[in-house]
Amino acid sequence: MTETGIYYPDELTGIFLDNFLAKGWYRMGQGIFTTNHIVQNDKLYRVFWLRYNLSRLKTGRNCQKIMQINQKFSCTIKPLQITTELETLYELYKSSLTFTPASSVQNWLFDQQTNNVYDSFLVEVRDQCSLIAAGIFDNGLNSIAGIMNFFLPDYKKYSLGKYLMLLKIEYALTQGKKWYYPGYIVEGYPKFDYKLFVDKAAAEIFIPEHSGWCRYDEGFL
Repeated sequence: MTETGIYYPDELTGIFLDNFLAKGWYRMGQGIFTTNHIVQNDKLYRVFWLRYNLSRLKTGRNCQKIMQINQKFSCTIKPLQITTELETLYELYKSSLTFTPASSVQNWLFDQQTNNVYDSFLVEVRDQCSLIAAGIFDNGLNSIAGIMNFFLPDYKKYSLGKYLMLLKIEYALTQGKKWYYPGYIVEGYPKFDYKLFVDKAAAEIFIPEHSGWCRYDEGFL
């Protein structure tokens, strides 16, 4: 069992990203890492990496409602470019948070590096011409990994963070992907449980002791 580790690849093809994700690894800057624990408020918590089996996924009424209330906004998905507009949106989003995130999109994704070894895409949501939400994901051969979601605080009532997750899943399905990886959930710390809202029946968690995945079960955590 790997307790923690990090690797900085010179390049990362789609199939290699798939392999890393399938072993419970995830992007951090221009590296890729794994861990079984995090520290929150000076307390150690167990984490479990999460993924959705897209062949089993069925979106329920809550997901359909989120898609419906956001129909009036326009959405585009394109290769990632970090612009002043994107960074401005992130700055506004940061102002609503109760914790200190990365200083910028550039810092979050690249740290001190300049070359992106990932095949990264940007999801833009606009209210007419105004950028109100953005999501970033990395493209694998048979999977995508959700990396960032942020939005204008004034639009909080639209559940744009969840909407961005649904748009990423929609893209993955149209591209014939098998897996969507949204990060990890934390045992005994429900702050991250929103990642399960899509369809718990299609969710799987990575069990490092067995080096494999099992279907999510609320009684397990």
